[in-house]
Amino acid sequence: MDYPHWLLAIFSLVWLALAIRPHDRVVWLTENALTVASLIALVATYPYWPISNLSYSLIFVFLVLHTIGAHYTYARVPYDSAVKARSGVGLSEFFGWTRNHYDRLVHLAYGLLIAYPAYELLERYAEPAGTWSFFLAPLLIMATSMAFEVVEWWAAELLAAA
Repeated sequence: MDYPHWLLAIFSLVWLALAIRPHDRVVWLTENALTVASLIALVATYPYWPISNLSYSLIFVFLVLHTIGAHYTYARVPYDSAVKARSGVGLSEFFGWTRNHYDRLVHLAYGLLIAYPAYELLERYAEPAGTWSFFLAPLLIMATSMAFEVVEWWAAELLAAA
């Protein structure tokens, strides 16, 4: 079994563990729809458009962070109590935060962790002229982030109306 398959196996175990009694099953299902679609796309394109182990690793880390957020719902991820149990002081206490910032961490992680795979895909398969990949990869990250926020808002509106 090669490295991407190991990552898929490990992620599957993490995903299954976090599928057990999530805080809100409807939110969990909604949040995981994109995760499952992403995994299907990665598995389907692997034989034709493989990417580096580094890219698969970065995607893996992002999907794990996203799956943790889906399990707890982002606003309830207990990262603060986990940090406090290990260090004696929570991040919220240390920085004076009044809200849970896990959603912001995952947004930042999306930009940082998915930028290289996007760059690699552009370089390998789109082959833009010159240094365009350096500009197009961040633009792709921003565009997909904005599109996701619009879809998330739309889904929230639909669920609230139901």
